[in-house]
Parts: sequence; C-alpha cells; structure tokens
Amino acid sequence: MNAIVIDAFDFCRSNGSREGVTPVAEMTRLTKDCADNSGTISWKVVGGTSKMGFPQMTLSVSGTVQLVCQRCLTPYAHTIDASTLLMLGKDDEQADEIEEMIDDETIDVIVGSRSMELMDLVEDEALLALPHTPKHDVCPDSALLDKAKSEKLSPFDALKGLKSE
Repeated sequence: MNAIVIDAFDFCRSNGSREGVTPVAEMTRLTKDCADNSGTISWKVVGGTSKMGFPQMTLSVSGTVQLVCQRCLTPYAHTIDASTLLMLGKDDEQADEIEEMIDDETIDVIVGSRSMELMDLVEDEALLALPHTPKHDVCPDSALLDKAKSEKLSPFDALKGLKSE
C-alpha cells in the first residue's frame, strides 16, 4: 500500500484534502476478512477545525468487497459506504478531555501526530464498515437448507423408529 504520511495538525489547520482509490489487495488487514482480494476502496479525507477549535478530519470510504456469507458459506459482494468525523488530540490526555467535552458518540477522538499514516486510517474505517456477521439478504441456494429444515425429525419419531425394529 502506498504510504501517505501527513502532519495531521497542519493538514487540518490548512483545510487539506486528499482522495484516492486503493485496491483491496493492498490492504492486508482488510483482505484477512474478505473471501478474496478483488475490488477497490475509494476514499476521501478532508481536514478542518471544529466549532470548539479542535483539529478534525472527515474520512469517507466506499467500495465493494467480497465476504463469505455465514449462512450458506458462499462469497457475496458487500458494499461499503461509510463516513466518520475524527477529532484530534495532541496526546491521550487531551483526547480524553475532548471526548468528555463533546460528549457525542458519533464523533471519534483520536491522538493525532505530525507523521500520521493516512492509509491506516482509511483501512481502519473500511474494517469498521464491515458487518459483524456477514450474510446475504437472501441466500442464492437455500434449497439445501430448506430441505434440511423440512426433513427434521422429532426426537420422539426417531425413538418410535427404534422401537419398531
């Protein structure tokens, strides 16, 4: 993955903006959760300053990845479309203070740095956008599952079968 290192504080102060498209194959942590490494992730990061004067970045990711359905165990295309607002603290202590001040679960507060790897943030956001339990809305071949459900015998029917033998 191409490294894009930024001074996060300068990026926010100057209202910086970066965007790009990165192959899923280059995101090693993301590919571990995917059925294969096909697809791309489009991303955009925009810096700014919050109303309270803290540096912040808006990070958006979108694309399609191949996941394995946990119901039928076949791959399917999952669309990622996520955006988050990140506020930056200079250290853990300031990040905790900002989090208490804003008291907003929709805003993530992280520790910024003068040499922040932008692609790590992009990959983090893509990972957070994955479902906890990936599955099709409707599995394509549910015939086997339906057959297994309909053939389910009551334990008592199985006992009757043993008694009559």
